[in-house]
Amino acid sequence: MDIIRATGSAAGRCPSVSANGLIWTVATAGGEGTTVAHQTRVTLGRLDSLLAAAGTNKHRIVEAVIYLTDMSTKDEMDAVWCEWIPSDGWPCRACVGVDLAPGDLVEIKATALVG
Repeated sequence: MDIIRATGSAAGRCPSVSANGLIWTVATAGGEGTTVAHQTRVTLGRLDSLLAAAGTNKHRIVEAVIYLTDMSTKDEMDAVWCEWIPSDGWPCRACVGVDLAPGDLVEIKATALVG
């Protein structure tokens, strides 16, 4: 079984790994924007790109974990998420309050089927 690791700019990690018909990927807005809604849009756009590079898309996501620096902004994030994710393809999803890198308000990790 081959493992394909996408090249990223951060030391010690990569933005996605594919193996055995699955992709594990993670994205942030990299501090772009000052609202959770804006950062969620940017982050989901980056996930779209990572999924496409692996030959899949958001319709094939089976699991997602969304990390927020402030859980009181969950409704703001949910509004953007629900516009983006297909209503007939909702994955298993969790939302967790955490400390993130400075400037990051949201981080999203997703697992999807490839192909």
